[in-house]
Amino acid sequence: MPYAELSAVKHLVQPGLPLPFNVRDADRTLLLARGHVLEAYEQIDALFDRGALVDIDELLTRADVVRQAPRDQLPQLWAGCLDEVAKTLRADPGPGYEGALDDATGPVQALIERDPDLAIFQVLRQGASADAAYGVHRSLQTAITGHLVAQRLAWSPEQSARLFKVALTMNISMLELQGKLARQTQPPTPQQRLELQSHPMRSVRMLQQAGVNDEAWLEAVLHHHEQEDGTGYPSGRTEVGELATLARRADIYTSKLASRSTREALNADQAGRQMFMQDPGHPMTAALVREFGIYPPGCYVRLNSGETGIVVARGATITTPVVACLTTPSGALLAEPQRRATDGKACAVAGVVGERQLGTPLPLERLAALVTAV
Repeated sequence: MPYAELSAVKHLVQPGLPLPFNVRDADRTLLLARGHVLEAYEQIDALFDRGALVDIDELLTRADVVRQAPRDQLPQLWAGCLDEVAKTLRADPGPGYEGALDDATGPVQALIERDPDLAIFQVLRQGASADAAYGVHRSLQTAITGHLVAQRLAWSPEQSARLFKVALTMNISMLELQGKLARQTQPPTPQQRLELQSHPMRSVRMLQQAGVNDEAWLEAVLHHHEQEDGTGYPSGRTEVGELATLARRADIYTSKLASRSTREALNADQAGRQMFMQDPGHPMTAALVREFGIYPPGCYVRLNSGETGIVVARGATITTPVVACLTTPSGALLAEPQRRATDGKACAVAGVVGERQLGTPLPLERLAALVTAV
């Protein structure tokens, strides 16, 4: 039975995430069973130092780990995987960037495919706010949204994966500027406007310098602000490829869900309604609105009963989601959330409410766990 040193596959071992394989001591005796969670990098480094081994036959990719993980571990996997993508985006692109991006994004795409409701939850509840991480959050929101819509449109896995990378990297040249613009209350300065206008070309140049030579990827990044009627930029072209077209629509939708210093984020039903009204008849917009619906997972709602809660799953129709109630009809927080079907009149959704109306909502990880609860 062949073995490899654990240090040779250190990219597969992360603090807080279950081990995807058994770990053995140098004499082949079992040290840690698959699924064990190491809490700190120091514990991992200690295993490397003692020459811990792993059975090569047990090696799985991180995407494989996602596909095989118990359902209740998915929220934790989401948190860890999004952190990895964010780190890759914040790093200066250099040699090996495309491979690093593939390694980081593969598990996220597997998570989206494993549970689309939980993926939509990430878009709504991990929303971008006006802070230093605004640009990275927006890129993640757009990539997840685009991948969900690509699946609904039955795109090939290869094209969906390419779209994910387009959405993540189309703004890499202005991630810091996005955060500044989200925080400032004044209109963009002339210099900032120049940076905005030139960012598609600068993003392409950064990707090329990092060794990316996928022409379809680069072309979509260059054209992601172009529009079919010629009113886009930087060239005002009317021929816009599918990748750029879907990336732009996902970007527009998620921008409505993101708050800035000058405006609050829109509620999900308002964002969907605006998309439909502003872009009627386009199949990509129609697919996006159908995928997210009126009350997507992660959306806070009030029921006819007076209870308020969070949508945890899409229902049989766009108006009948599954809701985890967080408060009583009088507004008192429940000790334990209560799931409700909303297909009856008494518990039908009366409307969307803002997070602030709930007083003290549960922590994000607890809310995410409600989505995966049976």
